[in-house]
Amino acid sequence: MPYLSGKETVKELRKSLSNPNIQSDPLRYRSIVLKVIRAMSQGVDVSDLFSEMVKACATVDVVQKKLVYVFLCCYAHLNPELSLLVVNTLRKDCLDPNPMVRSLALRSMTNLRLPSLVEYVEQPLTTGLRDRAACVRRVAVLGWAKLHNLQPGSEIDAAVVNELYSLLRDPDPVVMVNCLRALEEILKNEGGVVINKPITHHLLNRLKECDIWGQSEVLRVLQRYRPQSEDELFDILSLLDSSLVSPHPPVMAATLSLFLSLCSSLPAVSQAALERVRGPLLAACGSGSREMRFTALCHIQLLLRSIPGLLGEHYKRFFCSYAEPAYIKRRKMQVLVELVNDENVVMILDELKEYCTDVNTDTAQTAISAIGRIGRSYSDKCLEILTGLLGLKQDQITSAVVQTIRDLVWVCPQCSDAVSLALEGCEEVLQDSQGRQALLWLLGIYGERISSAPYTLEVFIDGVRSETSMEIKMELLTSTMRLFLCRPAETQDMLGRLLHYCIEEERDMCVRGQALLYYRLLQCGIEETRNVLQGQRSDPSVGVLIGRPAEPISQWVSSFNTLEPLKHCSVEVESASRGSPEHLASIPKPNTDLPDNLDCRQLEMVHLGSDCAGQRFDCSAGLMSPGAEPSVTLSLSPAVTPEEFERLWMQRHALHSEQESADEGDNCTWIEETIRCTAVSHCSPQSLHAAMQLVNIQTLAFTPSNTLPWKVFLYTHTLHADTSCSTLVLGELLYTGEASQKCSAEGEVEVKEQTELTDGDKEVKVTLRQQPQDVKALRTFLSVLTTVLHTFSSEVA
Repeated sequence: MPYLSGKETVKELRKSLSNPNIQSDPLRYRSIVLKVIRAMSQGVDVSDLFSEMVKACATVDVVQKKLVYVFLCCYAHLNPELSLLVVNTLRKDCLDPNPMVRSLALRSMTNLRLPSLVEYVEQPLTTGLRDRAACVRRVAVLGWAKLHNLQPGSEIDAAVVNELYSLLRDPDPVVMVNCLRALEEILKNEGGVVINKPITHHLLNRLKECDIWGQSEVLRVLQRYRPQSEDELFDILSLLDSSLVSPHPPVMAATLSLFLSLCSSLPAVSQAALERVRGPLLAACGSGSREMRFTALCHIQLLLRSIPGLLGEHYKRFFCSYAEPAYIKRRKMQVLVELVNDENVVMILDELKEYCTDVNTDTAQTAISAIGRIGRSYSDKCLEILTGLLGLKQDQITSAVVQTIRDLVWVCPQCSDAVSLALEGCEEVLQDSQGRQALLWLLGIYGERISSAPYTLEVFIDGVRSETSMEIKMELLTSTMRLFLCRPAETQDMLGRLLHYCIEEERDMCVRGQALLYYRLLQCGIEETRNVLQGQRSDPSVGVLIGRPAEPISQWVSSFNTLEPLKHCSVEVESASRGSPEHLASIPKPNTDLPDNLDCRQLEMVHLGSDCAGQRFDCSAGLMSPGAEPSVTLSLSPAVTPEEFERLWMQRHALHSEQESADEGDNCTWIEETIRCTAVSHCSPQSLHAAMQLVNIQTLAFTPSNTLPWKVFLYTHTLHADTSCSTLVLGELLYTGEASQKCSAEGEVEVKEQTELTDGDKEVKVTLRQQPQDVKALRTFLSVLTTVLHTFSSEVA
């Protein structure tokens, strides 16, 4: 039969269906019906055969009935009047002694989807709920849900709803699960099926009788129930324990979601549950189904946000295989970045280096980007790999490397010297606009250290007329201006030519406007131009810590076991200031048992006596006494980005303005303190970062250990337990290698005490910025910080 044949095929089939000789032979008749279904599946319009097919359903042959019912359900909406002829046959089949025929008739009646037939369907469905055969009850239960969807505005009889509730205790587990689904659909406007204690325990006790998807449905519905006591809660958790390590990923995910929902107030139990699912999650990552592997990887990323070291020992399970699709490789590399620590960084970087030359361009660029994100903590190792990739002289690889280097030096200025040496000759390979734009930015920022920078820019300027990218033209303007400020003799002529073209000939108004801005800025003087284009930069000795605080489970539990983790954007599209967590297995892990807000009353207050000389506030400033009990908590939310921290911190140097000084005096306070501790400057930044997170203090930037001057930048939020007042505290820890000297500055509150230092003690200067001013909260924060530094120093020593 030709594909999409016309009227001749339908005419031939009608003739065969009406042939008495064929009708008298059951096998031949069935074969003709089968040809009709085959033609329908091939796209032939056989709706004209509806009346003949209605006659064909009056048979005792179950196979023929199935075929005819498939046809009728497909074309009933085109023939509503003729469909009435089918109802009598279907209602008759609902009384057939064969349960398969009864269930088939009920399913077909509800699948006709004709509002005019609802009154004829209700009575058979009600009878089907009480049928002795489980297969009929299964169909009848779902039939009421279909009937509700057919007429969503109508109300289902309360007696039917009660009947469905009673069927939750049906001996057949499929009937029980179908009742849950039907009640969820019928009672959607009322919040779904009501889950009370008896229903909950009944469903849990029969959970193992259900199939995989039945268990998932039951566990999803049970998330609405809240235990009435702690004993009941642990009884439920005990019943769920075996499902938590189920070999079936859907059951495991649904059980974990229910576990986390029930244990929202028990972080220790939630953490233990997450650690128990480690095995099933790793097994799902090795599933034969690509979709299952991708889903498991997305959910693993969610879990790592709260328990960073959950899978640190199993990082090799996330190495990519050659045959895997690019979207799975991308997710695996994102997970690898999150699992980096001192012990496995070499292995992971070697693996990622192999992916950088993958035949798939997206995979190669993702690997290069992943190396760049790891480089925020291990810059030397990563820069060695990235500079080696530049030697391959391949367009796509070079472009991705240059963009990655640009992002890396933005947050790790200490890498700038190595980057300046590696950029020589890159312009000859780069072809795409993003790579050239990144190169121009680097030439503008570090052109003073790159000998060929003016000549490289001159090549771009000579070809500016044929350049089609507006972004490159604007970046070229900015880079040439910056290079002119540090190398004017070599750049003056080309800058003049570029400004003349962009102002007089360029048609793009954005480029022309930026050129006019720079031209008028130059008219204001070189110093004014320098202040605008070369403002204060970050300390090149300070690197941004890529670790982030462990998130509370409550922030993502609602999206677990849903499609939301699959829709999240990948971390490559985040801004340059974003940080991927670095989790160490060898250092103290962030304690996820702690709440998001840490109650400082639970910490031992340190009385600042002879051991903590210099940590006393002036009583005239209204500060509380050291022995007073604080009612203040520390919190990491909302997070502060490195850019926002730097903006607020640099305001200290802008207080020369009278208006700014007045504003800062009203809303903000600066203080300096001295903490005496041992060996703190010799600790690793990652260890200090983890120790601070235990008390909800976030470290943002650091200098390498054993480097002088040694600096650490940190922040936290203070909250009063009895009020809703909160403050933001920014801090800097500074050790210069010498005894701190007394100093003062306008707008700063300074209290220091000079004491004799014992052998091995070091004075760490603490500079704090608090906004708005809250003396009591600041006092509490200093006590917590002192306790952490003393405890940590004793362990390091």
